[in-house]
Amino acid sequence: MAGEADLVLGRRVPRPGTSWPVHARLGNAVLAGRLRRRTGAALHDLGPMRACGRAGLLALGLADRRFGYPLEMVLRAASAGWRISEAEVDYLPRTGRSKVTGTLRGTLRAVGDMRRVLAGPRDGA
Repeated sequence: MAGEADLVLGRRVPRPGTSWPVHARLGNAVLAGRLRRRTGAALHDLGPMRACGRAGLLALGLADRRFGYPLEMVLRAASAGWRISEAEVDYLPRTGRSKVTGTLRGTLRAVGDMRRVLAGPRDGA
């Protein structure tokens, strides 16, 4: 995708036999919808992975060091005028328990962090 996008997000595509918890899928769909409305980018998934250039990433000045980091990255990139796209990635079964969706505490922390990022300045900064 070199030259086509400044930030590429991995878009999870559930396959038969994989286990992406329903509550995680629903939360992700709601979050992706909010991102589409706020950024204008055609996003469907906050994604398990992101790819961009190092210099650009550092220039975004990301502050969140917890669960809001991926969301802050997308918002700041959109605010900076970056071209954002998605690339499909397989969603494979996890070998351990998720720190986000695997526990109530993790889920609540992630929701709180993301809510805080979304409530921040509209320019993404």
